[in-house]
Amino acid sequence: MDSSIVFVCLGMASIVNGDLSIRGPNQSVLEGDSVTLECQYSDNEHNISSVRFESFSQILQMWHPVRSSFWSFCHSIMEQMDDKMVLRISHVTWYIEGRFRCVSDDHTLSAPNNVSKTLSLKIQYLAAIHLSRKGFSGFLGLPQELRVREGDDVALECSASCSEEPSYYWYKEGGDWILPSAVMTLRSVSAEDSGMYTCTAEHPTAPLNIMRNVTLVVLPEDASWFETQSGRVVLMTSFVAACIVVMLATALSVCLYCRKKRVQTKLINDKCQSKPIYKDSTEALHYNYGDKQPLVAV
Repeated sequence: MDSSIVFVCLGMASIVNGDLSIRGPNQSVLEGDSVTLECQYSDNEHNISSVRFESFSQILQMWHPVRSSFWSFCHSIMEQMDDKMVLRISHVTWYIEGRFRCVSDDHTLSAPNNVSKTLSLKIQYLAAIHLSRKGFSGFLGLPQELRVREGDDVALECSASCSEEPSYYWYKEGGDWILPSAVMTLRSVSAEDSGMYTCTAEHPTAPLNIMRNVTLVVLPEDASWFETQSGRVVLMTSFVAACIVVMLATALSVCLYCRKKRVQTKLINDKCQSKPIYKDSTEALHYNYGDKQPLVAV
């Protein structure tokens, strides 16, 4: 089921603080839905154009202004409508979840009347599902086709990023069973266990679910080790390690060669340099050039 299912908000929550109030959804919103926030004065004596929206950053632990954005995935628009300042977000995502407030720059208002109370925006989401094999590194994930030898134990784990703890279900294509668990374990697999397995993750409170398939291929017990998925992982890991060793060795060789080259160049330059000549320790050669007898030191 697509996560952009339409979710109807039943009302707007209004939070008033002195002269300034903020209104928004009074319940959680599905990821992909549109959201409208409103800032409004309790009376019309103040200029609404001086009001702005702010959101709280959990990373920076500070409030920052919300601006219109036409290029981002959320596509937010802030505009003035009569006596209200309106913020429309056409496609909410999980990372904009948090607290919002209204702030007025009107100099006639003083704290705390120039700031509204906070409105918490809760987003319900269910992100992409991830499959891994227990006992093996989950960094690379699970391939579309998992090849194992007959007699092996296979334990597959399903996980997903969700706003609440999701429910997981495993089933086999053509099978008559459903396993309500995040982990599916097959003991001493045989040829009959080959087939397509599906893990489904369901949101506990929102109508969201996603699924991921994996095809299990059971090889004969005497199959070569490199035909299995674990053998391929070993080969790939060994290849990557060999490439890293070759790169390090090459870099070290180039470094030593450049260093040797610099030393040789320095020695050649030192031999070409002229030695200092001291007048008291050298012999003078006199040549007769008429009346002039220049002194040449060697």
